[in-house]
Amino acid sequence: MIDGKKVTVVLPAFNAVKTLEATYREIPLGIVDYVILVDDLSSDGTVRLAEKLGIRHIVRHTENQGYGGNQKSCYRKALELDSDIVVMLHPDYQYTPRLIPSMCHLIAGGVYQVVLGSRILGKGALRGGMPLYKYLANRILTFIQNLLLGQKLSEYHSGYRAFSREVLESINFRANSDNFVFDNQMLAQIFFRGYEIAEITCPTRYFEEASSIDLKNSIAYGLGVLRVSMQYRLQKAGLGRSGIFDPPPAGR
Repeated sequence: MIDGKKVTVVLPAFNAVKTLEATYREIPLGIVDYVILVDDLSSDGTVRLAEKLGIRHIVRHTENQGYGGNQKSCYRKALELDSDIVVMLHPDYQYTPRLIPSMCHLIAGGVYQVVLGSRILGKGALRGGMPLYKYLANRILTFIQNLLLGQKLSEYHSGYRAFSREVLESINFRANSDNFVFDNQMLAQIFFRGYEIAEITCPTRYFEEASSIDLKNSIAYGLGVLRVSMQYRLQKAGLGRSGIFDPPPAGR
């Protein structure tokens, strides 16, 4: 716990057997109450390794539900455990778990309700091996998103995030895509509800085993990001409506 608040780390996993142990070993278990691993029908022994590491809360999908679908299970389980702060960390060892205390203290202290680990603040992205084309795509998409959403984030595409329980209960994340655009839909929902988002500098590692999406999915992701930003802008202007910005159903 931090300041009496339960901290949960969720690991959305798919074929993460090569990197899961290194990620898990760096999680500061002294302040973390629960670690949840949601396995999206891996074929490489991810679940067996999680059990060996002593991860108690393992959710196994019987069908592959996609990156967004995996996170939905992560957050549902975290809320079931009465978590006050939920940290989403990719188990591919691309982001260091050592930032978890700093991210959680910002939320536990009531300074912010959402914190992102940013690869773009500072020089961590290129220094950590982010391909130049990905860096440029990140910067271009972020620039357009900031214009449409009226915000000033350094990036919208980090897979390292911490949320308060209040935020997760106030947005309808269950209505989001099961694909990669899920992350950006969540941020748009959070801004739509009037929350501010903090960022801290996050060193990043790029290596062969780190997760990545192919060119086809990258293009689909980029187009999806722009669509979400336009939906946000139109709804804010009263010129359109998207169901993702509706409040979550009662009792969910």
